[in-house]
Amino acid sequence: MANAAIQSFEISNFAFENGTVLPSAKLCYLDLNPTSSKTALVITCFRGRLQSTTNFADGALKDHRVIVVALFGNGESSSPSNTDFPETLRYMDCVRAQKELLTSHLGVQSLDVVVGFSMGGQCTYHWSVMYPDFVKNAVIICSSARTSKHNYQFLEGPKAALETAVDFVDKSLVASSDVPSRGIRAFGKAYSAWLTSAEWFDEEQYKSLGYQTLEDWDTDITWKGYTGWQPEDLLIMLRMWQAGDISTAVASNDKSLESALSSIKARVLLMPCQTDQYFRPDPNEREARSLPSATLEVIPSIWGHVAGSGANPTDKEWMDKKISAFLGAAP
Repeated sequence: MANAAIQSFEISNFAFENGTVLPSAKLCYLDLNPTSSKTALVITCFRGRLQSTTNFADGALKDHRVIVVALFGNGESSSPSNTDFPETLRYMDCVRAQKELLTSHLGVQSLDVVVGFSMGGQCTYHWSVMYPDFVKNAVIICSSARTSKHNYQFLEGPKAALETAVDFVDKSLVASSDVPSRGIRAFGKAYSAWLTSAEWFDEEQYKSLGYQTLEDWDTDITWKGYTGWQPEDLLIMLRMWQAGDISTAVASNDKSLESALSSIKARVLLMPCQTDQYFRPDPNEREARSLPSATLEVIPSIWGHVAGSGANPTDKEWMDKKISAFLGAAP
């Protein structure tokens, strides 16, 4: 699965929400198990690449055609780093482009399930609101329908670390492309403690990943893990995350979150992690009360936000079972 060839689709004169028209917008994607009768759309997350977003294709989605699509801004699809990109980006832009890919290029007229982790989950929520008759089931992992003020403010920290770095202010000081700049490494440092949980650090769970010391883990997470990432890509995706709110995507005059949630026709599986530091379970619990058909399953893990990415095999197995049971119960 992970070695499937990346494909691309070009959309001519694509109009963004802010009014900018891109002469050619590119979406990169993977098409796995293309002959399967059921179709799943899986959407990348913040700092997610296509090849790192196939983790459910061999598990809960193994009997589906799995189309993995890269969000605008991730460096694979159209992004500030590879085109003359608009100054602002919204989830609605991503969803409209993805629908064009599915319908006009791949011939998909409905989706059995859309699956998204983190920003991919917010995009999944937008799919369910914007095209309620197109999506039968939605699996939303460690995410929310609206970015909370706490989540917004957390992101201000790594954003400030990047934007105030000397080599962000003075581009002549940028290092070679295969080495993260000082600004990106500062971003990674400011971000790193939020990925998991206090318990994860106290129990030295980084050792389960093969690291002997916290410093070894830190070197990979805040430096090597950012190799190839460009500042403008990180920032435009971060700002889209901060602006995430499905109530802005509804066509009705009632722009309340509750009204937007109640318009969703898909069966929704919400999977927050009990120790996630920015997508907490409480918002999902409140969202479930307004969704016409919701199942809430809280991931029992100290791996925090990255539990939802499948970083810990135990969490991945638990989620696979819950997703399989949810999809198996579909009419």
